[in-house]
Amino acid sequence: MRQFTAVVNPTAGGSTGAATLLRLARLLRAAGAELATEYSRSLTHAQDLARAAGERGRIVLAVGGDGIAGGIGGALSGTGTVLGLVPAGRGNDFARALDLPAEPEALAQILLHAEPRPVDTLEVKSAVHPRTVVLGSVYAGVDAQANQHANNARLLRGAASYYAGGLRAVTTWRPADYRITLDGEEHLHRGYTVVAANSPYYGSGRLIAPGARIDDGLLDVVLIRQAPRRLFFTLMNELGTGAHVHRPEVRILRARELHIEATRPVPYGADGEVEATLPVTVRVRPGDLPVLH
Repeated sequence: MRQFTAVVNPTAGGSTGAATLLRLARLLRAAGAELATEYSRSLTHAQDLARAAGERGRIVLAVGGDGIAGGIGGALSGTGTVLGLVPAGRGNDFARALDLPAEPEALAQILLHAEPRPVDTLEVKSAVHPRTVVLGSVYAGVDAQANQHANNARLLRGAASYYAGGLRAVTTWRPADYRITLDGEEHLHRGYTVVAANSPYYGSGRLIAPGARIDDGLLDVVLIRQAPRRLFFTLMNELGTGAHVHRPEVRILRARELHIEATRPVPYGADGEVEATLPVTVRVRPGDLPVLH
């Protein structure tokens, strides 16, 4: 029977991570699985706990949102350790890309019986972060600014915090001039954002890259060019269904490696956690992480 170590972000989703795991733990143990629980003090601590569990041959469960999922998944990338996700955060976008159920009974069945399947990870390099590995996406521009606002929100949670953060960011954003290099080919772009997507979703369920696949060895690079603010607000609403991709202001390219720079300081983010300033390089690591889904 499987042996699990759950690494819990105790503050995820308004402190719901521990409560979510409690319901799931009863089901796993009733089925005969062994489950140990570790509570993280920080993302770095969570990564250390995950690596140590993986070295003992245990399946690691990341309990929380996209930050801890991406942080632990990145730490385990290339090690052969199997990852399971227990979505209990604000966004849960990578869990959504894996089509994981929210109900503990259905999730327990996957964790107990599913065979691990390899997914791609993203290696992210910049001057501030020499090497970070994440799962979902890297985004440079107004959405990185919006995520910073959402992370600092005290009164709003979940999708509401992302939407409010987006409104605040868009109203103050000045279009940036980007130089983007995809697999050695240079492109110039002026606009709101550049998103390198492994997962179709970001920002708490927004379908930024409908064609992105977590196991195809490619980045879907979404460019949203300069447009009137009122149109950008419309585009934000269309992210719920992916309809924005049909607008002429949106361009999608594919590549294995991407370098982004800009003519002024532009923030970038990765999986809701990494916050820094361009330039940044993103490279796909194909099939580098076995995941239960």
